Amino acid sequence: MKISRIARIGAIGAVAALALAGCAANEPSGGSSDAPSDSTLSGSLDATGASSQEAAQQSWVAAFQTANPDVTVNYTATGSGTGRENFIAGSSNFIGSDRAFNADELAAGGFGSCASDEIVEIPVYISPVAVAFNLEGIDELNLDGKTLAGIFAGTITKWNDPAIADQNEGVELPDQAIVPVHRADASGTQETFTKYLSAVAPDVWTYEASDEWPLSTGEAGDGTSGVVDAITNGSGYIGFADASRTSELGQVAVEVEGEYVAYSAEAAAALVEASPLEEGRSDHDLAYAVDPAAAPAGSYPIALVSYLIGCVEYDDAETAGLVKAYFEYVASAEGQDAAAEAAGSAPISDSLREQINTAIDAIVTE
Repeated sequence: MKISRIARIGAIGAVAALALAGCAANEPSGGSSDAPSDSTLSGSLDATGASSQEAAQQSWVAAFQTANPDVTVNYTATGSGTGRENFIAGSSNFIGSDRAFNADELAAGGFGSCASDEIVEIPVYISPVAVAFNLEGIDELNLDGKTLAGIFAGTITKWNDPAIADQNEGVELPDQAIVPVHRADASGTQETFTKYLSAVAPDVWTYEASDEWPLSTGEAGDGTSGVVDAITNGSGYIGFADASRTSELGQVAVEVEGEYVAYSAEAAAALVEASPLEEGRSDHDLAYAVDPAAAPAGSYPIALVSYLIGCVEYDDAETAGLVKAYFEYVASAEGQDAAAEAAGSAPISDSLREQINTAIDAIVTE
């Protein structure tokens, strides 16, 4: 028996946009490739990091290179943890990361990509982290945080467990084992999800939020693609991934303030907009302090805030100019609309764009 999709009306626009991801990733959104360009930029950038940003990055890169035909931007979706390691090692000019560097990492410094320890961190990709599953004949389930925590902690092991059935009246749940899937690599998406579990169900999920999975049980997938592939190919599997990659799977509507909220870009944005920036950071380090336990009614409580991270100072002025120009495009209304079309993300607000542009201005290009 399939669950009605009425509850997901708010997500229809985002899901429809996801269907365009394959096309948008290969087609520039910044105008016709035949249009003349007066760009004076040239050179290349190498970047690694968040796989959650992959569809958006493909769109951004295509449009930026169309507007600047003498520029090449290489973005490899290695996962956030590897991206941060590469930035410290000096092998990436900038990175995408599903979390900002934390206070201890900032204090340690030693960012090999930079000429100083001052960095720019800007939140440019806001997207729901979907909880997706594969059960024959079932498209949607309602689950609260305590139940999700039990599933991923391994204390709820069957799909017809009363904890699940009681929230899904009328759904014929199978007497089938649950196989939870997590990330094998260090991942900001994983940290976003474990932060949600520890915030809303600390008595069940007794582990700290982390980009590394704390349990040896369940199945591990490499990157976003590995998680999605595992769920797609495994009946009874459930996992979490950037929503841009899960549209073909069953979806969980998550309980917030007594109501079940399906993922959507708008609902994810509502959570982030209700969150403050972390204290004690510079004007060019814009890290959000998102608290899933304080999610307002109607918001989606598992929202990924993914960052572009670069240097305030580079050894090479040409590299600095390219990074600055690329960041400016990504943060622009045009760039944000391109990501929304390609990946179903939530465009940043005008007020946040103003803060981001101030941060980008800190990059020294002379």
